[in-house]
Amino acid sequence: MIDTHELFHLLHQRVRFVTKEFNQQLSAHGLYHSQWAIMYCLERFGPMTQTAIWKYLNVEAPTITRTITRMEKNDWVIRRQGGDKRERVVELTEKAKKKYEQVNQAVYQYEQETISRLTREEVDQFYSILQKLGPEGGEG
Repeated sequence: MIDTHELFHLLHQRVRFVTKEFNQQLSAHGLYHSQWAIMYCLERFGPMTQTAIWKYLNVEAPTITRTITRMEKNDWVIRRQGGDKRERVVELTEKAKKKYEQVNQAVYQYEQETISRLTREEVDQFYSILQKLGPEGGEG
């Protein structure tokens, strides 16, 4: 049986490797993976509060705030007043909506190249395993 320290070390190493490679692909579009994750959420779910974004992505609130600030400066997102004076709702700008499909195609191509090393059965197993490692209820 594989030692759990070795297993989790390998998992973290692979996540860092994939993130680095992913960032290289996204750099052509002026984005990083953390920014793409927010764009993907906003495209998938529509405008969201910053709180909803950090909870969904399992990232600390200050990290999301810094990333959104960077994205706002680069005209990817806009923040507007939410239901109360402290709440901020984030949404994609028109520029981001127009560029989304182009970036999404590059992401899809990278994902396909990366996952092509696995069989269909391995992809299904991998998905199932990742679901089991996540929070209860699967997605998130």
